[in-house]
Amino acid sequence: MLGGMHPDTFSLDLLEFLTGPDAAAAPVASVIVLHGLGADGRDFVPVAQAMDLSAVGPVRFVLPSAPERPVTINGGYRMRAWYDLYPPPADPAQPRPEDEAGLRGSQAIVQQLIHREVARGVPAHRVVLMGFSQGCAMSLLTGLRAPERLAGLVALSGYLPLPDTTAAEASEAHRGLPVFLAHGTDDDIVVLPRGEAARDALTALGCAVTWRTYPMAHEVCLEQIRDINAWLVQQLAA
Repeated sequence: MLGGMHPDTFSLDLLEFLTGPDAAAAPVASVIVLHGLGADGRDFVPVAQAMDLSAVGPVRFVLPSAPERPVTINGGYRMRAWYDLYPPPADPAQPRPEDEAGLRGSQAIVQQLIHREVARGVPAHRVVLMGFSQGCAMSLLTGLRAPERLAGLVALSGYLPLPDTTAAEASEAHRGLPVFLAHGTDDDIVVLPRGEAARDALTALGCAVTWRTYPMAHEVCLEQIRDINAWLVQQLAA
């Protein structure tokens, strides 16, 4: 059963609601969901609504909207984006250029959201970061560097940003961190090998990676939602 959905007074535009039989009860866990490029916090409301986390208890979903910014790969058009995206290099052997300043700025925002949940009574080890595409990248970037251990990460149809600095910057708290990592085999936006590279890097870092692929493009499917649901219950019902 869904509680009331409402804007929040946090400096970022966001929606939040409580799942569970009692919308007035204090949440026992929080799931922060980060959308993809050009979407907003409403994008994953139907996915969150499809979850049955009654075995966990009241769970707060927090769905922020990224700030608007010009996006280079889209001709400088302003849209909601966690960071800028550049065209890939002409030589595929060259590393992809990344907006490190934008990534770091949004990392600070997501970390603030985690601190906010802790301040509202949900300990960090009961907070899940979940993201799609750009939101996936932000979940991995922030979750691996968070100073406190999180409940886990749900990383969908994305990749590992700033891979060359990840091992050096990852916090001690991330060791053994549960990660649900999923990708579409027909994804032509973030191609499957980028997801596989993230899988391999996270495994090498000592994360407990659950890897799933689905016969889909750059999207979310019902089977995937069911798998995420089961994984969340496994991580949060203990």
